[in-house]
Parts: sequence; structure tokens; C-alpha cells
Amino acid sequence: MRAELLVLAAELAKRGELFALAIVVRRERASSAQPGDMALITEDGDFRGWLGGSCTKPTVLREARRALADGLPRLITLSPQAERDNRAGVSVYPMTCHSGGSVDIYIEPVLPPRRLLIFGLSPAARALAVLAKAVGYAVEVADPAANRADFPEADRLFNGPDAPELLSSSKASRARLAAVVATMGERDEEAILTALAAEPAYIGVVASRKRFAQIRASLIARGVSDSSLKRIKNPAGLDIGARTPEEVAVSILAEIVQLRAEREKQNELADVDRSSDEEEQRDPICGMTVAVATAQHRAEFLGRTYYFCCGGCRERFLAAPDRYVASPAPVGGPA
Repeated sequence: MRAELLVLAAELAKRGELFALAIVVRRERASSAQPGDMALITEDGDFRGWLGGSCTKPTVLREARRALADGLPRLITLSPQAERDNRAGVSVYPMTCHSGGSVDIYIEPVLPPRRLLIFGLSPAARALAVLAKAVGYAVEVADPAANRADFPEADRLFNGPDAPELLSSSKASRARLAAVVATMGERDEEAILTALAAEPAYIGVVASRKRFAQIRASLIARGVSDSSLKRIKNPAGLDIGARTPEEVAVSILAEIVQLRAEREKQNELADVDRSSDEEEQRDPICGMTVAVATAQHRAEFLGRTYYFCCGGCRERFLAAPDRYVASPAPVGGPA
């Protein structure tokens, strides 16, 4: 393993950034990869390290992106005879490096704890901080009067009026953030505006329907869009007949978990056949699936863009594109 990649991994983890580690765990001649070869893939697709020839990179990038999305590790094989290399628990993809050989790569997503951002000093806010910490959330509290004595469990306290440091910069980070406004009449609108700006996956407001109707009217007057207001859950939490602050906290966390599970299921269904999506295309030379967003090798022919796993495939295509592209039908159809 390369020490500089481990140092980079430690720095990213400390900053709470998402990334994946990919490690070669097995190879067969004549693959240029060796067991222990390693790469680090950041959330935005930056690839650091070495896993063999450039033909392995598109597949690893795609699978790393999926691992960061679903939070699950995976073991993949790139093989020149993919149809014969099926093994339980291993996803097999074609190896297109001219040197041949196969390589097994383990991909591990490294994700920070899910974050729960709590606004307010109410009993419900304090109970929620205790319970969220117990189930593994990174707890952050935002209130001008918040202090460590009120929230000993909190990982971070924010006392500033705007708290710009609360904002999440990436889509994946926002997907792991939930926000609950439990200000209970103290700076409700300001807290909701800050929570909306953070773009969390979940935002709930602890307030009666009557009180929230007043808050909603005030927010509309301040220019908040209807689509933003529809994202707010009120009353926050599942309807379990909660009465005490602790029971309210249980209902809110249950709702957050329920919505997260629903989103993950939707992502799984959407991932069944991504090869047909516009975000991925097949290399017309070797048939490998290539991520459009990170493709480094592409070419234009007859008004269409083609994507390639490596420079070699692109050169073969450019030498004789008619061999790899179906001829367009004549205008007006067949004679």
C-alpha cells in the first residue's frame, strides 16, 4: 500500500469527506496489477493510485461511485473471459487490456457518520441529541445560546446567526444530513431558513399544525418557494402517539430512518440497468460500460459522441468508425 494514499485517506476522513479505497486482492498473468496495488477515488471522481492498465479505471470509477451511493463494499473481477469467471459474491466485467490476465479488486466506501443538525434548546431538542448520538449520528446543534452543558453529546455547536459552516457542499453529503427545527417559538423562521439552505435530505419542524401554518405564511412573505416548503415535515416524526420529549425524539428518528430506507430502495431499483442511462454508454470497440461524466476518451462521428474505456479503443474506432457503427437508415425508410 502506498503511504501517501493512506495519508490522503486520513485527511479526507478528518474533513468528513466521502471517498472509496480500491485494492487489488488477486491477479492472474499477465495483468500488470499486483496484489496490494491501491487507489483512492474521491466523491468527485478524482482517481489517485494504480490498479493496473488504464482499461481498469472506468470500471473502478463507476463501481466506486455506486459504492459511495449505497454505502456497500463490493468485490469485482475484470477478466478477458468474463462469461467464464462467474463466482458467488463477485461482479464480473470484461478486461480489455491487451496484456490479458484478470484482476480482482475490492472496493470499500469510507463514509463519515450521518449528521443530525438540531436547532433549538427545547426539551425535544435535548432528547433528540441524546438519542441520535446513541444510534451513531454525528450531532450538531445550532442556537445562539447553545452551550456544552445543555448538549454534552454534541459533536459541534454553532452559535453564529448565519452559521455558513453548516452548509453541505456535495450531493452525497447532503444525502447524509437530516435537520430538525425544535426551537418552539424562539427564532423559528430564522432556523428554518438556515436549515433549508443546508439542503438536508430530511427537514422536520417540531410545532403544532396551527403554529406551523403561521410560520409558513411568514416564510412565504419572505420569499420562500412552495417547493421548499413542501420539503418540510410537520409535525416532525411518525404518528406513534408520542407525548414526552423522549417519545417525540423516537418518532423523529424513526421517520428519518424510514425515509432513508425508502430512498435507498428507490436507488436500488434505478440501478438495475444503468447501462441504458445517458450517464453511461458502451465502448463500441470492447463493449465495456463507460461513465460519461468521467470518460477521458471520446470521439465524434456522424453527429454523435462515442465513449471509450482507453485510448487504444478510441484509436481503433477512429481508424475505421464505419466498422463499429451501424449505418443510419436512409431518410424516408427502406425503399
